[in-house]
Amino acid sequence: MKALSRITASVCSMIIFASSVSCSQQTVIKKQAEQVEISFSWWGNDARHKYTLEAIEEFEEKYPNIKVNCSYSEWSGYETRSRVQMISDTEADVMQINYGWLSEYSEDGLGYYDINELTDYFDITNFSDDFLKYGRKAKHQNAIPIAMNAQTVYINKTMYDRYGLDVPKTWDDLFKSAEVMRAYGVYPLSAASKALWLYAITYAEQATGKTILTNGGGLNFNAEDFQVMFDFYKKLVDEKVLPQVEYYERINLEDELYAGAVAWVSDAVNYFGKAVENGREIVIADYTTFDGTNTGQGWYAKPATMYAISKNTSHPRESAILLDFLMNSSDMSKLQGLEKGVPLSSSAQQSLEKYNMLSGIQYDASKKMEESSVSELNPILENGDMIDDFFYYANEIIYGKSESEEASKQFYSKIKKEHFS
Repeated sequence: MKALSRITASVCSMIIFASSVSCSQQTVIKKQAEQVEISFSWWGNDARHKYTLEAIEEFEEKYPNIKVNCSYSEWSGYETRSRVQMISDTEADVMQINYGWLSEYSEDGLGYYDINELTDYFDITNFSDDFLKYGRKAKHQNAIPIAMNAQTVYINKTMYDRYGLDVPKTWDDLFKSAEVMRAYGVYPLSAASKALWLYAITYAEQATGKTILTNGGGLNFNAEDFQVMFDFYKKLVDEKVLPQVEYYERINLEDELYAGAVAWVSDAVNYFGKAVENGREIVIADYTTFDGTNTGQGWYAKPATMYAISKNTSHPRESAILLDFLMNSSDMSKLQGLEKGVPLSSSAQQSLEKYNMLSGIQYDASKKMEESSVSELNPILENGDMIDDFFYYANEIIYGKSESEEASKQFYSKIKKEHFS
């Protein structure tokens, strides 16, 4: 299969110019001279690589004058390589970028190409301004969000039914569930470090009535507010609501040692696809609150991922044509489905509706996000160093090396100096 051979070669396409006996050498040379090469980079798993390569093959058949050279990998390798490339101005013409990169590399709006200048080739009218604003810096449309994302509570209802428990809606519900499940070595919930950090923020915002950041992005929590987060995390661990982040293993969802998870909308199938295949009922729980009302208070949404065009591209027209294909075409929509989340492009949504593909747990998670009053996630809240520091001090508390009051003061002082000065 062509796509598989391209995976092995790490190249999306190989343009082979062959002529029949009647074709002249001059015609071949002319065709080669008219060929335009652009590059495209993305991250993801093998499934994403496969359908993206298939899509690029279809794109090249539709636009035979454009050859697309691709580079791709899993997230960590992609992030490291892309940072070096963006600093050295050697990034791909069209690239998948993380939401936080706009603030890091294009605070003035000049770090990526202004897509507003390319609307003759990219149909920007498929996107509402409510979504386009996420990719805008200093009035420059630096990127286009593919889908929206939010941390979501997924519950294996089959397991909860097994123990005679209702799907949790409140914080107290989680602790009551743990009282039953821990006797069987089962956790009611689970979360990786970033998800758990954001989950603790949600709890603290509801408990204190304050937001962690000001409207301008400054730090609004004080040491006492962070102590609420630390005490909450310790209680979750102590009472076996969820495992300590260092011991979290996603495979335990499949082994049914975890009866639920806090995870991104875009991770729904990765986390629970096999459970659904095995006949388990996975439900999208209401966003956790104190009173069980699904208000969305303390919960945040962001673009799941975005596409941008390099400011250094020599072929902005061809790059915009590829971008339009990736985001708006029926061909790409059918191949991608909901793998990156429910697409924001109205054309892409219409295509998925036509193919009866707007269904499943990822779609249900997206609808839950849309129905709730979630806030816009500031990229600073995904800072890896700050998250690592939180769990460092949390462990100091858990292992009795520090009192929560003192650890909270140290954490507050550290992040205020390093991230909010």
